[in-house]
Amino acid sequence: MNPSPELLNELRIDRTVRSPVDTRHNGGRRLALAALAIGVIALLAWWLLRAEPVLVRIATAQAETSAVANTASSVLDATGYVTARRQATVSAKITGKVEEVLIEEGQRVKAGEVLARLEPTDANAQHALSAAQRDAARSEVTRVRAQLLLADKNLVRSRDLAARQLVAESALDQALAERDALAAQLQSTQRNVEVAERALALAEIGVDNTVVRAPFDGVITVKAAQPGEIISPISAGGGFTRTGIGTVVDMDSLEVQVDINEAFIGRVKPKQKVQAVLNAYPDWIIPAEVIAIVPTADRSKATVKVRIAFLERDERIVPDMGVRVSFLEQAQAANTESAATITAVVIAAEAVVERDGRSVVFVVRDNEARLREVQVDAARGGKRRVTRGLAVGEQIVLSPPANLSDGNPVRSEG
Repeated sequence: MNPSPELLNELRIDRTVRSPVDTRHNGGRRLALAALAIGVIALLAWWLLRAEPVLVRIATAQAETSAVANTASSVLDATGYVTARRQATVSAKITGKVEEVLIEEGQRVKAGEVLARLEPTDANAQHALSAAQRDAARSEVTRVRAQLLLADKNLVRSRDLAARQLVAESALDQALAERDALAAQLQSTQRNVEVAERALALAEIGVDNTVVRAPFDGVITVKAAQPGEIISPISAGGGFTRTGIGTVVDMDSLEVQVDINEAFIGRVKPKQKVQAVLNAYPDWIIPAEVIAIVPTADRSKATVKVRIAFLERDERIVPDMGVRVSFLEQAQAANTESAATITAVVIAAEAVVERDGRSVVFVVRDNEARLREVQVDAARGGKRRVTRGLAVGEQIVLSPPANLSDGNPVRSEG
């Protein structure tokens, strides 16, 4: 018996239906490919982020050296005070009532900066009056010039009529006299304009004098006036008149002045090396040298004044501080510089940061920031001494960003 077509179709294998094993194999392959793609993307993103250098400020670790040779010894000790060679009590050029004071103690000012203002009422009124007088003088010049032009025309007509004997000679003389008088009047009014303009310029100076400005760059050490007080360049006595707005000190002009007994002044010479120690900082030795020996003596005290310059500037040095100085004698003056020795590695205080309770810096090598633990002393004058972990000449990152990590590529902002 022949099988029917329907039975034959039922016996055929349907190859379009995949087995469960094949389905599981293909699903695993897709997961592996997806994981590989994610890994490649993550690696590429990490490489791109790592390849972009961080902009930082970079500095070099410096060596702090002793300023005096090891062979130096003190030949004379003395005490004195820090003084400012350049300071000024700033006042107004005129007497007036203080309207505004713009300074405080410790404030840094630039030359020409406004420190205070006086009430400008009187000065402004005088300026307005002078301006009005100048304008009136100019108007007078315009009026006289117009009259002179008319007089010139009348003179021309009078001469023509006199030449034809139509007017008397006296009429011509009168026209000529009027023209000459107006010409002289024009010159006078022009001079009046010049006087009025100079008076106006003087009034402008008066207005400017109500503004008190700093004479030079410096720091305000004394604020002497308040709004409402009367200030005068000349003391008028009483408790309501001030002679100055405040005191400005040029901190770059600070020096030491000491009185040396005249019996020992022979031990001091210009350019002589000196060690200075402030009473406020007894462990801080400041290198200095003699500027000059003042060529006069105080016979009441039998002393001679000596001026000494600091060889290092520091914001801790302020006027009127007590200071002890030692005048040094060089056993080998020619070898002073060669005798200097490195005492410490010094870096900017902003280069040191705290990470996990440790003091660290980022050292730049091959354009990469390397985290390094260091031991440092307390900050002084914006600097810190490194006692361990850093060498002279190594480059470090200043103010490292919080997200800067070990191994990050970096590039100097400069």
